[in-house]
Amino acid sequence: MDVSFLGGPRPQRGVGVVAPFDFALDRELWRWVPDEVSLHLTRTPFVPVEVSLDLARLVSEHETLGEAVRALTAVAPEVVAYACTSGSFVGGMAGERAMRAAMTRAGELPSVTTSGALLEALAELGARRVALVTPYTVSVTRALEGYVAEAGIRVTGCAYMGLTRHIWQVPYRDVVAMARRAARPGTADALFLSCTNLPTYDVIPQLEAELRMPVISANQVTMWAALRRLGTRAVGPYQALLDAAARAWPVLPEEQQEGWT
Repeated sequence: MDVSFLGGPRPQRGVGVVAPFDFALDRELWRWVPDEVSLHLTRTPFVPVEVSLDLARLVSEHETLGEAVRALTAVAPEVVAYACTSGSFVGGMAGERAMRAAMTRAGELPSVTTSGALLEALAELGARRVALVTPYTVSVTRALEGYVAEAGIRVTGCAYMGLTRHIWQVPYRDVVAMARRAARPGTADALFLSCTNLPTYDVIPQLEAELRMPVISANQVTMWAALRRLGTRAVGPYQALLDAAARAWPVLPEEQQEGWT
């Protein structure tokens, strides 16, 4: 069959992604990506450590990141993203900036990290109060709280799961239950679902409608920030970060009653 009339595949723009060795949600990342963009993923080397602050430090060492970014340059991405929340907040804001600088030096490319993208997304939404949901242990969760506070964001509620492995197996119902514990309407400007290994794509619209606030997740903000560097938009229906029209919630009758807070 003559297929010459097709003219070959459409040109693709590339986003390089460096993920921890245990990252299992490649498919979820792709759901935010428009058709004309390809993701090129690589992983950090395996280390026999459970999810912890120690692991976060190991998978974010500058030498490790530099090697991963240099490997990605073979396929010529236009931007590179480090898809790990704890690995990019474990050193605080200064550590996150240093990571981006190391990645940019290694690949001579614009670079983003999940935790840097989180702060960028909160600024985009005008959020100064945030509720947090994490799958982490208490020590890792407290480190995230410290990172957010360092940026001048007030944490108004937090729920965590205490997991040290197999985070990608958490069902949506558990994510929703934790979100309900962490945030109530009127108490925060946004809710953040932390960890790139936590499945979140399909629950974001549901939680935004129920909690009546923007709900952002680690994978969502990572893709949103990386694609902004390309001058294009992430795709995701009914997600407030991606569509300003989705940020307006109608006033409910009970909110019109005297004394509503």
